[in-house]
Amino acid sequence: MSKLLSLEEEPPSLAQAERLLVTKSAPILRDLNSAPVQLAGAARARFVVSPASNEFRKQHFPGVKTAEWNDWRWQNRNRIRSLEQLERIITVTDDERAAILRHHGPLPIGVTPYYMSLIGANPSQGLRRTTIPTLAEFDRTPGEEQDPLGEDGHSPVPGLVHRYPDRVLLLVTNFCSVYCRYCTRARLVGASGERALRKADIDRAIEYIAATPAVRDCLISGGDPLSLDEDRLEYVLSRLRAIPHLEFIRIGSKQPVVQPMRVTPALTKMLRRYHPLWMSLHFTHPDEVTPEVAEACGRLADAGIPLGSQTVLLKGVNDDVATLKKLFHALLKIRVRPYYLYQCDPISGSSHFRTTVDKGLELISQLRGYTTGYAVPSYVVDAPGGGGKIAMLPDAVIGRDGNDLLLRNFAGEQCRYPDPDGTLGKP
Repeated sequence: MSKLLSLEEEPPSLAQAERLLVTKSAPILRDLNSAPVQLAGAARARFVVSPASNEFRKQHFPGVKTAEWNDWRWQNRNRIRSLEQLERIITVTDDERAAILRHHGPLPIGVTPYYMSLIGANPSQGLRRTTIPTLAEFDRTPGEEQDPLGEDGHSPVPGLVHRYPDRVLLLVTNFCSVYCRYCTRARLVGASGERALRKADIDRAIEYIAATPAVRDCLISGGDPLSLDEDRLEYVLSRLRAIPHLEFIRIGSKQPVVQPMRVTPALTKMLRRYHPLWMSLHFTHPDEVTPEVAEACGRLADAGIPLGSQTVLLKGVNDDVATLKKLFHALLKIRVRPYYLYQCDPISGSSHFRTTVDKGLELISQLRGYTTGYAVPSYVVDAPGGGGKIAMLPDAVIGRDGNDLLLRNFAGEQCRYPDPDGTLGKP
């Protein structure tokens, strides 16, 4: 196991049961096919249930009431974790079956019942490819690494990565409710059980931040930090917020996407206490933008938390402009700003997911100028070995003509900009 994580024995999400609180439902996306199921009393006030999710619950979990389905702890306890469970829900291909039986170690199969309701019968469906193992994971190609970003080499204390001068990454758990097959931290998540970082190691990491005045920004990640119960997450936030030179706290999470019922009134009430607080959400495909996810993001936005999305470019999943545009437009409608489009990191066994960088630049060229700028994320390559994020942009500079800089616009047309004192574009 990587030196980054030293883990507690307790699962991170089985603490005291949350209180039932009443909240106002967020508006549901207008272009969804039909309205969410109307529930009675407190259950309706707590969370919406889409028709597709409700039908899935009735078919595959017939004894489960809506209140249980909308309990994030129930979702965790009833995740699909084995071939036997999966075969009760979908027809598993020979390739998927062989991969599941062959797998051992970190990055196990793990899918919440809610997210399973979004996975289709077609083995080539995007969300299915990103959650169900295939034998392609066992193919190793040149340049792939277990730790492609060199995080272990930039870890001064367990659970902390200090790669950039003023920013640190704090990993508080190795648990995710759903395991993505292309995960950058495939070497860590789900390893040696599913556990939170030990309190002593969290304290040590926070002491390092407190003793390093250059650090002004902390990203809390994992695993998924929103898989922690409120008490554990608040402990981390309160310790960080007490550091005078730490200006900026971010949480990176996919929980609002794969388990939107995690965004409870109790959670948002707690998060409000630690502003300024930002959140980066991991979206992959427009199929993920459901009424439930719209409500979860609405609750976070109403709590004053700016939301950005991080999307990994994946071959055969979202590597066409129509899919990306649909996703980014849908995100803006639920108050999530598309922030990063990541080139897939070269983790071991990821070649079937990785596009060429040329493809990423082509897609950005097809978005920029053809839709609102808010819907165009920054396309970045996270350089192997700890080189950091490198922004990738289509080449806009053609050259110079006298005092004019010659530029190429989104339509490929040549434009002139008066720049008599500039040197850009000179041979």
